[in-house]
Amino acid sequence: MQDDYQLFVQNIKSSTGIDLGLYKEAQMKRRLTSLREKQGFTNFQLYYKSLIKEPDMMEEFLTRMTINVSEFFRNPERWEILEKKIQELEVSRRKIKMWSAACSTGEEPYTLAMLLRNYFTYNDFEVLATDIDKAVLEIAKKGFYIERSLKEVPREMLDSFFVKSGSGYEVKEEVKKTVKFRQHNLLSDNCETGYDLIICRNVMIYFTEEGKQALYKKLSDSLRPGGLLFVGSTEQIFNPKLYGLESEDTFFYRKASS
Repeated sequence: MQDDYQLFVQNIKSSTGIDLGLYKEAQMKRRLTSLREKQGFTNFQLYYKSLIKEPDMMEEFLTRMTINVSEFFRNPERWEILEKKIQELEVSRRKIKMWSAACSTGEEPYTLAMLLRNYFTYNDFEVLATDIDKAVLEIAKKGFYIERSLKEVPREMLDSFFVKSGSGYEVKEEVKKTVKFRQHNLLSDNCETGYDLIICRNVMIYFTEEGKQALYKKLSDSLRPGGLLFVGSTEQIFNPKLYGLESEDTFFYRKASS
C-alpha cells in the first residue's frame, strides 16, 4: 500500500502544481502533520479531500508550508555589501530591474527599494516581489510594520520612507508604488528575464538538492549577463560555474558575461 504522505504529495502536485517532493521530507512532513492534526484529520487523504474543497484551508496549508520570518535589513552587514553593488549600477534607457523572490511579508523588497532610492529616482528602477503565499503578499501590499521589524532601519531612512501609524509604521506610498507583488511558485512557475539583481534568501534551505539545482539554473537564466544573485547565509552555491555564475563576494554571485 502506498504511503499516506507520499500519496498526498502526488495529489497536491496534480491539483496545484506544487511539488512537495522537492522540499526536504522530514521538515515538511512534520510541519504538515501538525497542521493536519490541528484540523482534526487522522490521515493525509482525509485532509487532502477537505483541502481542495475549502479555500481557507488551502490558504492555511500554503502558509504552513513556508516559513515567514523577515525584517528590514536582515543581516545588515550583507546589505552594506549590496549597497556598494547598487552604487555601481548605471541607468541607461531601460529601468534597473530587480526581483525579490520568496519575499514573505515585504520587508526585503521595500528595503531594496529604499536603498535604490538613495541613488536613483523612483522612475529609474522597478522591483518585483513574489511569494507562493497569498496571505503574506496581502500583508506586504499594506506595508504596515511593528517597531520590532524596523530595529535595523537607520533613523534617517525611517524618517524618509515611513509614516508613523498607530502602534507601528507604514511604508510611504511613493515607495510602495515601486514594488509590484505577485504570487509565484519558485519551483514550477516560469520566470521573467533580464534582471540586474535577484535576491533569494532563506528559502533554498528547505529544498532537496534536486530542487536547489533546478532553482539555481532558473535564477541564473533570469539574470542579465553581469547581473547579481544574492542568497542567504546558509545557502552558498559550491559550484557556481555549473549555473553560469561566478562568485562575487560572500553570498553574492555574478552571471557570467558569456
